[in-house]
Amino acid sequence: MASLEDALAVIRRGTEEIIQESELIERLKSGRPLRIKAGFDPTAPDLHLGHTVLINKLRQFQELGHEVMFLIGDFTGMIGDPTGKSVTRPPLSREDVLRNAASYKEQVFKILDPAKTRVVFNSEWMDKIGAAEMIKLAGQYTVARMLERDDFSKRFKGEQPIAIHEFLYPLVQGYDSVALEADVELGGTDQKFNLLMGRTLQKSYGQAPQTCITLPILEGLDGVQKMSKSLGNYIGVSGAPGEMYRKVLSIPDQLVWRYFELLSFLSLEEVAALRAQAEKAGNPAEAKKLLAAELITRFHDAAAAEAAPRSAGNQIGLGEIPENVPEVDVEVTEGDALPIASVLRLAGLVKNSSAAKDVLGRGAVFVDGQQISADFVLTRGEVVVVQAGKKQIARVRLK
Repeated sequence: MASLEDALAVIRRGTEEIIQESELIERLKSGRPLRIKAGFDPTAPDLHLGHTVLINKLRQFQELGHEVMFLIGDFTGMIGDPTGKSVTRPPLSREDVLRNAASYKEQVFKILDPAKTRVVFNSEWMDKIGAAEMIKLAGQYTVARMLERDDFSKRFKGEQPIAIHEFLYPLVQGYDSVALEADVELGGTDQKFNLLMGRTLQKSYGQAPQTCITLPILEGLDGVQKMSKSLGNYIGVSGAPGEMYRKVLSIPDQLVWRYFELLSFLSLEEVAALRAQAEKAGNPAEAKKLLAAELITRFHDAAAAEAAPRSAGNQIGLGEIPENVPEVDVEVTEGDALPIASVLRLAGLVKNSSAAKDVLGRGAVFVDGQQISADFVLTRGEVVVVQAGKKQIARVRLK
């Protein structure tokens, strides 16, 4: 087991705030494995590198010998987290939540050790709480204190509606910490209010208050706004290797070392050595390549990382599609859509399904100049230019 000083150095890396660090130190001194909680509402099926900042910290706690509780908020997901929202968030159906949760688990275990991870759903205890207990829970906090939250305050002052159930969200997230008897909860800086709610409720229920650790929000490829799929400035963990490689190399130079601190598993000493080499060379290009290789290996494998520079270079860019591309009609026999693997085979761009899987795995398939992954689908009526590898290309019409 790591010494107290070494453990604190690992825990402090990349963190924004530790509340209260003195309490965490006392817990670490006890020598018992701590219960580390992080909650995720499965509001979308795909994770990007911004999400993994927190998951990486969970992995570090695992390596220090602590118990990680990966909480999937299937109950809170049906409320909708109001954090940072200017309008009421539409709740998800239970079917959506469970489908997205399955996708989450598949992706996070590319980082976390499944044998050392306890996956829990907050519906396990929230479905058992009756009306009386929910009223008791709601009585632990005042409306005035809720309105201290920046997002609620802005909406209230702007006369934007706030639904009553939105006040329940931080209360339920806090109660999760009570149910799990969490020692530590992790969250982004935007989750500070909700994390502190856990401390408040644990005190009310006679438990020692958890330590809250906030982690920074990772900027996206634009270098300004937070990484977000809706903003298009993201790197998806399930993206094709060539796509990941190209995007990592496009990270603004001023953000490279922040990405290393928050995303890389290299030691800080190794990162410092890379930074010194980059400064000597006058640019961080080689460091970006190393980071790309590390991330692609983590989310795919070493072979994909080795092939990624070649597949990234196979792309026909927007506006560069050659003239006289052969045209091929592909018939959609069932439903209104076809997965890209079937399109490749039916258009004659690959010999068989195995070849389609191979070329997709190498990240060498592009639709209208954009690299796509194996889960991409085309719908009836679309006419697109599809490229498989360097030479196979056709204008495909789905009929």
